[in-house]
Amino acid sequence: MALVAVLYAYNDLPDVRAEHLDAHRGFLASQDNLVLSGPTSDGSGLLVFEGDIAAVEAAVDEDPFLAVGLIKERRIFEWTPVLGSWKAQLGL
Repeated sequence: MALVAVLYAYNDLPDVRAEHLDAHRGFLASQDNLVLSGPTSDGSGLLVFEGDIAAVEAAVDEDPFLAVGLIKERRIFEWTPVLGSWKAQLGL
């Protein structure tokens, strides 16, 4: 199983973020290949998907946060977990 990590850095637009948070979460919930997601301690967002990097990139292009200008920077990269308790749970 290939994993793809997506790291979002956000623009500081708290009102816009609050207004579109439900749509963003609904979008993520609809992604069958989403393994994990959530905010980081520095205010970024981390998403981990199962699948092909091109398909993940195409999918996150549809994120409502991107459409309303909340995402300042986005990094997408393949990730290969080597050790950790989640490795077995993910079937790696």
